[in-house]
Amino acid sequence: MTKPEAAISVAGASTESSSIKCTLLGTPRLPAFSNDGDFIIGGISSIHYQPYTVIYNYTAKPEPPRCTGSFNGRGLRFLRSMIFAIKEINNSTKLLPGIKLGYRLYDSCGSVAVAVHTAFQLSNGQDPVFYKDSNCSHTGVVMAAVGDSGSTPTISMSRILGPFNIPQVSHFATCACLSDKQQFPTLFRTIPSDHFQADALAKLVKHFGWTWIGAVHSDSDYGNNGMTSFVQAAMREGICVEYIESFFRTDPLSKIQRVADVIRRSTAMVVVAFTADSDLKVLLEELARDPPPPRQWIGSESWVTDTLLMSFSFCAGAIGVAIPKAVIPGLRDFLLDLSPAEVAASPLLTEFWEDAFNCSLTKTGYLNKRECDGTEDIKTLKSPYTETSQLRITNMIYQAVYAIAHASHNAVCHEKNATIQCDKHIRLEPKQVFIELKKVNFSKNGFHVSFDANGDPVAFYELVNWQKSVKGVVELVTVGYYDASLPNGKKFYINKNLTWVEGRTEVPVSVCSERCSAGTHKVLQKGKPICCYDCIPCPEGEISNITDSPDCFPCPREYWPNAKKDVCFPKPMEFLSFDEILSIILAAFSVSGACLTIIAALVFFRHRTTPIVRANNSELSFLLLFSLTLCFLCSLTFIGAPSKLSCMLRHTAFGITFVLCISCVLGKTIVVLMAFKATLPGNNVMKWFGPPQQRMTVVSLTFLQVLICTVWLVVSPPFPMENLTTYKEKIILECALGSAVGFWAVLGYIGLLAVFCFVLAVLARKLPDNFNEAKMITFSMLIFCAVWITFIPAYVSSPGKYTVAVEIFAILASSFGLILCIFAPKCFILLFQPEKNTKNYLMNKNLKNEKLFQQTSSVKCTLQGNSRLPAFSTHGDFVIGGVSSVHYQHYALIYNYTTKPELTRCTGSFNARGLRFSRTMIFAIEEINNSTELLPGITLGYRIFDTCVSVPVSAHVAFQLSNGEDPLFYKGMNCSQSGVVMAAIEDSGSSPSISISRIIGPFNIPLVSSFATCACLSNKQQFPTFFRTIPSDHYQADALAKLVKHFGWSWIGAVHSDSDYGNNGIASFLEVALREGVCVEYTESFFRTDPRRKIQRIADVIRRSTAKVVVAFTAVGDMRVLLEELALDPPPPRQWIASEAWVTDPNLMRFSFCAGAIGVAIQQSVIPGLRDFLLDLSPSKVAASSVLTEFWEDAFNCSLTAAANLNKRDCDGTEDIKKLKSPYTETSQLRISNMMYKAVYAVAHAIHNAVCQEINGTIQCDKHVKLEPRQVFKELKDVNFSKNGYHVSFDANGDPVAFYELVNWQRGDSGIIELTTVGYYDASLPKGQEFHINRNFTWMEGGTQVPVSVCSESCPPGTRKVLQKGKPICCYDCIPCPEGEISNMTDSPDCFPCGKRFWANPKKDACLPKPVEFLSFEEILSIILAALSVSGACLGIIIAVVFFYHKTTPIVRANNSELSFLLLFSLILCFLCSLSFIGAPSQWSCMLRHTAFGITFVLCISCVLGKTIVVLMAFKATLPGSNAMKWFGPPQQRMTVLTFTFIQVIICTVWLVLSPPFPMENLTTYKEKIILECALGSAVGFWAVLGYIGLLAVLCFVLAVLARKLPDNFNEAKMITFSMLIFCAVWITFIPAYVSSPGKFTVAVEIFAILASSFGLILCIFAPKCFILLFQPEKNTKKYLMNKK
Repeated sequence: MTKPEAAISVAGASTESSSIKCTLLGTPRLPAFSNDGDFIIGGISSIHYQPYTVIYNYTAKPEPPRCTGSFNGRGLRFLRSMIFAIKEINNSTKLLPGIKLGYRLYDSCGSVAVAVHTAFQLSNGQDPVFYKDSNCSHTGVVMAAVGDSGSTPTISMSRILGPFNIPQVSHFATCACLSDKQQFPTLFRTIPSDHFQADALAKLVKHFGWTWIGAVHSDSDYGNNGMTSFVQAAMREGICVEYIESFFRTDPLSKIQRVADVIRRSTAMVVVAFTADSDLKVLLEELARDPPPPRQWIGSESWVTDTLLMSFSFCAGAIGVAIPKAVIPGLRDFLLDLSPAEVAASPLLTEFWEDAFNCSLTKTGYLNKRECDGTEDIKTLKSPYTETSQLRITNMIYQAVYAIAHASHNAVCHEKNATIQCDKHIRLEPKQVFIELKKVNFSKNGFHVSFDANGDPVAFYELVNWQKSVKGVVELVTVGYYDASLPNGKKFYINKNLTWVEGRTEVPVSVCSERCSAGTHKVLQKGKPICCYDCIPCPEGEISNITDSPDCFPCPREYWPNAKKDVCFPKPMEFLSFDEILSIILAAFSVSGACLTIIAALVFFRHRTTPIVRANNSELSFLLLFSLTLCFLCSLTFIGAPSKLSCMLRHTAFGITFVLCISCVLGKTIVVLMAFKATLPGNNVMKWFGPPQQRMTVVSLTFLQVLICTVWLVVSPPFPMENLTTYKEKIILECALGSAVGFWAVLGYIGLLAVFCFVLAVLARKLPDNFNEAKMITFSMLIFCAVWITFIPAYVSSPGKYTVAVEIFAILASSFGLILCIFAPKCFILLFQPEKNTKNYLMNKNLKNEKLFQQTSSVKCTLQGNSRLPAFSTHGDFVIGGVSSVHYQHYALIYNYTTKPELTRCTGSFNARGLRFSRTMIFAIEEINNSTELLPGITLGYRIFDTCVSVPVSAHVAFQLSNGEDPLFYKGMNCSQSGVVMAAIEDSGSSPSISISRIIGPFNIPLVSSFATCACLSNKQQFPTFFRTIPSDHYQADALAKLVKHFGWSWIGAVHSDSDYGNNGIASFLEVALREGVCVEYTESFFRTDPRRKIQRIADVIRRSTAKVVVAFTAVGDMRVLLEELALDPPPPRQWIASEAWVTDPNLMRFSFCAGAIGVAIQQSVIPGLRDFLLDLSPSKVAASSVLTEFWEDAFNCSLTAAANLNKRDCDGTEDIKKLKSPYTETSQLRISNMMYKAVYAVAHAIHNAVCQEINGTIQCDKHVKLEPRQVFKELKDVNFSKNGYHVSFDANGDPVAFYELVNWQRGDSGIIELTTVGYYDASLPKGQEFHINRNFTWMEGGTQVPVSVCSESCPPGTRKVLQKGKPICCYDCIPCPEGEISNMTDSPDCFPCGKRFWANPKKDACLPKPVEFLSFEEILSIILAALSVSGACLGIIIAVVFFYHKTTPIVRANNSELSFLLLFSLILCFLCSLSFIGAPSQWSCMLRHTAFGITFVLCISCVLGKTIVVLMAFKATLPGSNAMKWFGPPQQRMTVLTFTFIQVIICTVWLVLSPPFPMENLTTYKEKIILECALGSAVGFWAVLGYIGLLAVLCFVLAVLARKLPDNFNEAKMITFSMLIFCAVWITFIPAYVSSPGKFTVAVEIFAILASSFGLILCIFAPKCFILLFQPEKNTKKYLMNKK
């Protein structure tokens, strides 16, 4: 079909000249307004909303499109404003003086077709015939054009005017695409581009904190391009869009309703509408019928200032951007200056006048309107035409006219002698105006006009708000502005308060998820945009201190989060302090026990001479009371903050005092036993256990405990420790045991003594004393053992401070047990029963005690409407209905509402596959009728209808199946359920099935479908009588999603039919895909009848997408339309994933770019005899059926009747259907046909079960029974049979077991695409085993490797995923793990820190144990130091041997040989002690290395000091009258050395007892390794040892300096001075080197200092002497030594 355009035709050449005769083709359009002038300006605007629909009959020349529909007063104002501007310019003396501008202004009716027609007319002119030199182009008279009123018409016009260099200035076309100078070189506009508007709207949304919005837009160039720009800007601003819906005012009402329902159901409070005013009007009218929840509307400039739309009160509070309003002086007067003559002269003004005042200017105009009588006053008229308070777009037109005028002025005028002269006779070409327009730069009425390189003005918008006035009327209020020329961040300015939706004053909230407060972190909701997340509280021990934190961070070990988890506070230190009630109670008991013991001691002391005290060993009793007092008091050491002293004191004091206590009790028990033995004749045992032995026993037993405690304290004493592991939220300050062996040895020794004491007391309990102390000891030991046996598990399991409380309780309980059991009875007698405190009472033995001791009216029914004739039918005892689609579409009817509409007829391309389905049903019925086992003696009939894949036709067929075809019949009560079909079978898809099932369901007529797969049909509440032999899409969606997941595709595109099948199917697929972690880049819906531009848009989406895989859940007809569009410009390679509806269609396999497609298909099968039946079409059969006749003529392209088609040959009988290649004859892939076959047999089995029964082995069926559809429905539920190897049954939802073949489009050897089965999917198998692939796939472009389709490649171990802002969860960046953290799996969402003892490998995918570093013997440095150490020791031994060999010589004897040998011995120890620093530190080596070094060095320096003092004393002794040497002889020298060394021994002992060195793993110096080193324990101890050595060295150095000039030939003091100088220098240097050296080098520095100072001493002091002894023996004489020069 061609549009009537004003084209030019070359009619011929004149014989008189060389000019060409040009004839205008078509009828020119008359302008709405026109006026001649020197130069003509064209103008176009929309004064009507739509063109009159022309029906083309192709028999007569079509008339030009006429404008019709409602009148647009605003559009009329635009054209009249253009006329006003031209008249103003014509009257100007400064602009184009002497030149008159003319105009041709047209109404485009908002139609692209009309706009195109007008563009041709503006470029051609209106002359019907004219002559041209060479060709007929470029003959128009317009210099430029203004318009049109929208982007889409403007695009079309610019494409036509551009090649002729006719500039076009648009006042209303805002599409950003128009800035492309490659496509639209001659387009200018006075209104800003949508690029700036989209940016302004996005920033406006962001400014108010809205991150969750909905969006609707016109399905036009303006809306589509504008919304695209907005969405891009919104994504940059971090805004998420819940939905984007497009529509056009001419769309079906159902689509508008769907968009309205989306808005109603959405959770987004804010709706951005990028629409034309007329489009939005349609949507708002639909919304007004059922107003949505309150929505905050954000408007684009095209509608936000439209006063007509402000009548929708639910939009009050809308905000948006608008073109700045302006004042045009004189315009209002011009608009209102309409005289009757002027109105009558213009049809357009006449129509406006009659429409505005509802009157007729002509008597014959309208019979139902009054005549206009002259009282009409346009000045009082309220109309968009007269509304000049908000001149916005009007000002754009005004500026556009002036811009063209200035360009024309610059082209034809010049200033001469201060006078502007213009040449009206010049031939002005549009190209000149185009060139000058680029340079235009002027101001008018305060508005600047110029164009940039893209033909765009500077973007400036007002921010406007729909506010209700006091009268309740919605008014447009300017509240600020947006200036794109200002810097970022300063473009917005709001200067007035806004009114929001429902008149609120607070900014509405529109977020998908509320902001996550501090203390929580965001977790994205699966399958939703990044604005939708859950706020998950931080895990225990972690915090987030910012809003919307993406993650929580662990507190340091010593810190713990507060209750809100937004701050880390220092963990509270917990210990058993004196401030707690528990501590106060325990302390009170402790003090009370001590006081009780003291009172008992005082009572015993007061009665110490009485028999009861004396008889119970008063000495041991007092010692026991003393020890019990200590036991009570030692429990106080357990209360309070642990310190080094208290930790060592509490356990040792408790251990020793308790052993002292039990030793006393043990002694008393032994005394009782010995005393009884002593009473036996001839026994003298008491002399062996008298008081001395008792004392020795107590001392010995206690000393053993003291020894155990000492060893414990020396080896590994208890020490205070911060326990960070028992409780995460607090620190337990407690005493670490140091050595658990020591602790349990102390407890075990106490337990051993207690058990021994208990055994002895039990043995002595029956001794025949009236007051037997052993009984009380037994009770006390029983309590003691019970308490401490209970203590062990309680101690181990009690947490924190309660461990200490349990220990105190055990001490107090056992102490109270002892004092109460042993001393309470005696004190009671002493104080309250003194009469029993006699020897007689104690020695009394009576029988009583011994005995006591031993016991121990009808309705006329008329069919309404016409009946449809079935495609195929036959009579039978029971009739089955059939519904099939033999055609693809129905004939479109035009309803004129004057005559009864005819029946809808099927037309369009013939569906041979649908014919095969229908014929398969007939074949199955005939096969059943011939069966002797199924329904014997009964004939099934059928009524099969063609529905043309149309829901209305399907509904009509459904009524006919339930009503029957009789035009008149009688019924008992009502006319329902009068049909003759027992069941219906259909193959037309989901949407028709839904309609049919809803209609026949209430009559209990079962419907069995072979093609409807929508999962919604499994809903038995809505479709109770529906069954199907094809699986539900629920399983198909699951299979497709698992197929996508199976091949590792996580980034896909999806297209689907805009039908029940497609919409429900894709919804199920997306649900499963989300669960499988698959992301969908786009989801596009379409229908085969959609406008082509929509199909093109979807094709472009597929072409531009980054997803390599496209899932198509479409019907065959829809997919064909899409693939045909894609074939025009094939996309990059795409892997197609197909639903069963189209993957097996052979017609679609002609699209070669789809080769490699895979999908799920109904299982192929073999139906014996079907092919022969299909091919058995005799001429008589074909001629008898109109459907078969149409098929025959379509298949063989011939006509069976001479008058049928003049363009076709007659069928001559040579046509051979067996050779025909058609979907009808294609039986190699019987899939849906088998579903139809099974459906027929299912119905037959149900009827069989209802009417037949087996009698005596014979099946008998009653054909005369009145069979109701309800009975067939009931029996269908229980159907269970097999046919041709295929099982048929239905579950509770009427569905079969889901079984699909996996099929692949593979190229055969001939290059033709063939369908290949490569596996299957069986939903009945266990989860994970549903898929089975048994053949290789061929992928897109014939590839053999699985294509990759991911948004982001998988993150390898050692990295973590970070979501890309504004994209789905499958789009992420791979960030390397931070130092010390790893991720050990692919696509890890986070990295995890290694444990304290581990470190990440270079790839950061595994935690390796940190290497433990210490100065080991294997290292070169260690070997060198050890060699030096051993060398030094050997040197010392050699010197000692030399000295020993020459011990009698003067030089050895003169230098105090005893001190020399002791010095050499100490130096050998110094050399060797350095070896203790090498190797892995242990508890013993740590204590040994420092103490051995300290003591040996002090011994060494003490010897040197002794030698120095000897030198001084020796000199003093030579002085007259001096007797100094007797005060410093050998005994004093030995005592000096011993004293100095003993002081160091004491220092080292105190250090070892209080806080000894211990091995420690240093985890802080290096992150990547562990330094195994000796912690000093007490730094004071270490520096005291070093300081004492230094003190002696300095003293020795001072004395040596004093003695250096003594007059000896061999003065040893000089060498001592040198050695001490070296020693001090070494150790002064050692201190900073020791402090600053890291790790094992600290130890190396210490060894070096030891070796350097030792070598200094041995070389300085002994080397000179050895040299004389070995090489200068002549100097080794007394004479030489005594020689005084």
